[in-house]
Order: sequence, then structure tokens, then C-alpha cells
Amino acid sequence: MSMNNFPRVFLNSKEEKEIQQGFPWVFDNEISHVKHRADEKSEWKNESLKECTVEDGSTVEVYTKAGGFLGTGILNKKSKITVRIIGSDHADVIMADTAAYYEKKILEAYNMRRMFYSDSDSYRLIFGEADFIPGLISERFCDEKGRVIIVVQFLSLSCEVFREDIIAALKKVCKPDAIYERSDASVRDKEGLPQTAGWIFGKGETEITIVENGIKLCVDIANGQKTGYFLDQKFNRTAAASFCKGKTVLDTFTHTGAFGLNAFKNGAREVTSVDISPEAVDMVNHNIELNGAGKVMKAVCADVFDLLKQYETDGRKFDVIILDPPAFTKSAKMIEKAYGGYKEINLRALRLLNEGGILVTCSCSHFMETNMFCDMLMHAAMDSHKRIQILEKRGAGPDHPVLLGYPKSEYLKCVVCRVL
Repeated sequence: MSMNNFPRVFLNSKEEKEIQQGFPWVFDNEISHVKHRADEKSEWKNESLKECTVEDGSTVEVYTKAGGFLGTGILNKKSKITVRIIGSDHADVIMADTAAYYEKKILEAYNMRRMFYSDSDSYRLIFGEADFIPGLISERFCDEKGRVIIVVQFLSLSCEVFREDIIAALKKVCKPDAIYERSDASVRDKEGLPQTAGWIFGKGETEITIVENGIKLCVDIANGQKTGYFLDQKFNRTAAASFCKGKTVLDTFTHTGAFGLNAFKNGAREVTSVDISPEAVDMVNHNIELNGAGKVMKAVCADVFDLLKQYETDGRKFDVIILDPPAFTKSAKMIEKAYGGYKEINLRALRLLNEGGILVTCSCSHFMETNMFCDMLMHAAMDSHKRIQILEKRGAGPDHPVLLGYPKSEYLKCVVCRVL
């Protein structure tokens, strides 16, 4: 056991297995007690979590019941995720130079992305726990003029306490022209943190135009969902577009029109992109104009569930349908209801496809894991009297690495199907 003075969080018996496998969280109900002292001359005190006087935001070491060291983390008694593990080194090693520690982590993440992306690409730079910086999301946007704007979200106390080190490292490693913060997510409420947003380094327009797969896309980093754009589907958009030449395409839950624009670029005959949000449809129309796609592509403001029913009533048919809905569940308790929602849209899409048509169907909820998603597809096919051949199972791009032992990092499913 280390001889430093950092507080020690001891787990209940047999609670260490997931952490040893790579899971980076300690939940409140997994903690046996906290052992701490004020300084080297003081006696160690054992306290239950409820009685614990160690301040939130403190660096702590995590141990098994038997005293085996598991890692160093940040304590937050306000959250059910009471400790987020920030490293496998002892606390005194990490805290000796936190600026260097976070610079190394960000440099490693940056260098890994550069194996897959060019300097003119936009990509996710930091993917929270999967890049070993719990709670931190960072997107690197490069606009059409070559300006680099980084968007950051500090979603947990475990990264908020190292905010200055992280921002300094982002500036040094990535040399951005500006950094914009989008820490306006409700998850910060659970961490006991206020929501905040705005420029934290440099300034510029909050609506920028990026180029992805040769397509111009306007991204609203201040008001768009999450960080303004879903970069994780970049390669899936290319894969979907490869089936669209000369075809009629329906692109649902479109957000920015990116799937539809990829279809247009690959020679689709007709593209209809649908979203329930008027603001999203305005953005799609703007992106259609940016790319000169107006003769082929149109945006429709509608509830996708209602529109699919209407198209079925009207006898409309398509060659390719893309379903990219938001997460229908953010909790395990709601998975049954979510399963029903996914099944309904997939069933209706199957009925609208011409024979031999292509269905590109996605889920971004990690609770809807791959086997369950394919089971849902099978039942949707059965109920719509269709047969499905799965041509490809895809996930997020390499800028969203999957951390083994942390299932939440494998969240995106994209299944390409031929429907008969």
C-alpha cells in the first residue's frame, strides 16, 4: 500500500472485478468505507461514505476490501458515480505534475486520431472515459477556411477540477484558433456543477462550415445538439451513400441532412430528409443550398413515426431508407419501451422499401446492444413479412474508440441490410 496521504476508498467485498477489467467508475453502493487523515502526524480515520468528511473534488486512491490498489480517482459524494478513476498510477505520481499528466493524455489521443484523419478533417478529439479522461468530451472542428475550433464539454467533477490543465494542454497540443465550451448539459446537475457555455479561448462565429466527405455542412456549435454535430457517423454516411446512385432515398431523423447530402453526392436520383425540429430543417435547407443539391434533395419538417405511417397509406416506395434516431432510452429501465419504438420505425421502413431495397438502421443507445438490436430487426422483418440480409454491421469511427471493460463506449450500431 502506498505511503502517501491521499484519502483511500475501500470497496465492498468482490466489487473490484469490473474495475480490474477496465471499468472506470465506482458507484456509491460499492464503497465499504473511506480512510483518511489530515497530515502525516494525524491518525487515520475510517468513515462510512455517508459520514465521510473528505471534500468533493479530492483526489483519492481506490482499494479492494483486502487492500489491493486499483487506481486513482476523483471523489464526488453528490453523484451516484462517487469516484471516477483518472489513472492506474498512485495519486502522488499523478498529482506531482497534473499539467504534464493531462498534456500526455491529450497528446496520445491527438496522435491516435492523426492516424485516421487529416489536419483539414473534423473529428472527436477526446471521448471521455475511453480516452482515460472521465467526463471530458472534445471535438476538433476545422472550418472550410482552415480555422481550428475546439468544442469542449466538462461533464463531471473529475475533469472540472483539472479544467485549467486540460485547456492549457489543448492549446499546446492542438494549437486551435479558438475554444468554445458547451458544458450546458443536464448531466452536470447530477455532479453538483452549474451549466455553462461560451468562448473560453479566442472568439469567432458560432456557426461554422466544415467539409466532411467532400460535403459542406454548417455546424452550430452554440445551439446545435450536444456539441453541434454528430461526427461519429462520418464513415457510415459514406457506406450508406455507396448504395444510393440513381436511387430514391429517405433520410430520417436527419438533424443536419448529412446522410442525405452524402446520398446526393453519390448520385441519388431523389432524396427526402426528415426532421421534427423546424430549426434542424432550416439548417438542412441551408446545407442543401451550400451544396447545390436543391434539384435532387428536399427537407421535410415532420414527426418521423407519423410520416412513415402516411407514406405507407399513400403507397410511397423508396430504394434506400436511413433511420438514425436519437437514443430512445438513456436508462436500462426503459429498454422495453425503446425496443418497441425501434421496432415500429424499422417495421414501417421495411414496408416502404422496394424489393431488394437497402435499409441503413442505427441506434445510439448503448443499452440497446448489438444482439438485441438485431433481434428487434428480425421481429420487425417477421411482422412486416420481409426477409433481411445483413450486409454489414458498423459502429462509430475510430475517433470514438471502444474501451474494453467500459460497455458505454460501444454505443453506436449501424446495420446495413438488404430487404426482400
